Amino acid sequence: MIDGLVSGRLVGVAEQREGKNATRFAVAKVRATAGDGDTVVVNVIAFSADACAALLALDDGDAVALAGGLTPKVWSDKQGNTKPALDMVATKVLTAYPLNDR
Repeated sequence: MIDGLVSGRLVGVAEQREGKNATRFAVAKVRATAGDGDTVVVNVIAFSADACAALLALDDGDAVALAGGLTPKVWSDKQGNTKPALDMVATKVLTAYPLNDR
């Protein structure tokens, strides 16, 4: 796993889920733009209460910056073209929106 920073826009809204032993976590998708203009989908999961609360307070299209562990992935579309993707375990979430007002 690589430590990384990712910024982009939320795709849809984050969801809260519950795992085994009643552990709560949040999942989300973020679309980040690479240097060449291509977009990369980042599949985000957060376990800390602060990171979960921040993700869950955001709406579709909101700008967000995330810090945490990154794992690069590759997926294939219906035409067989390979596309990059990233899985991230977010430990910190930063947004320009005041979370208390949402």
